[in-house]
Amino acid sequence: MSKKIEVGLRLKQLRENQNLSQRALATKCGWGASRISNYESGIRSISLDDAEVISSALGVPTESLLFGSTLEQEKKVSSNAEILGNMQVWDSSTPIGSDEVAVPFLSEVKLSAGNGFVSDVEHDHGFRLRFAKSTLRRYNVSPENAVCVAVHGNSMEPVLPDGSTVGIDTGDKRLVDGKIFAINHNGELFIKRLYKLPGGGIRIFSFNEYEYPPREYTASQVLEQRITIIGRVFWYSVLL
Repeated sequence: MSKKIEVGLRLKQLRENQNLSQRALATKCGWGASRISNYESGIRSISLDDAEVISSALGVPTESLLFGSTLEQEKKVSSNAEILGNMQVWDSSTPIGSDEVAVPFLSEVKLSAGNGFVSDVEHDHGFRLRFAKSTLRRYNVSPENAVCVAVHGNSMEPVLPDGSTVGIDTGDKRLVDGKIFAINHNGELFIKRLYKLPGGGIRIFSFNEYEYPPREYTASQVLEQRITIIGRVFWYSVLL
């Protein structure tokens, strides 16, 4: 049984559990009735964005719709990219849909001495991640400012294990307390939570505080250490 048929059957069960017709659910989602029918029959795959809309309308977690019970999730988590469709790695020869954009996935990251990535065609192997335009609009991310990179190391575990992928909005460098950012620290890329300190300093926070205690830098130390914000992390994907 294909993944889209499995998800379609799960959608039908969740809908019928709430005594909703296809038309009633579609109306709650703001769609035409045929859309729900196409999803349930497996004619059309459910994107992550649509899954979130449906789950909200049904009042259930998105994971319950896409992966089912906890046991089912454990069995199928390795197939997330296939189920969710719009998060799979693809190359420059793969066509994209009318509501999709291709975001560069940098397998080898080089940073500038200033405030961002070095454009190195030699290290651009054509890998892209496919995002729905509606997803980027929801998070106010301009497609030309989006880039994806892999997370290395265990400093951000358990939220971002080694090998996780994050999407970075290089157009958003405004420091907001508690948000996750990509930073350039002396020419190295780090993914960290940041907090403002009085006088222009910053506090750099790792989720794995036991091995990586928080560090604080005054405004002058930020300049000395060449710490700059590359962009805000607006999305991440974790496969266990």
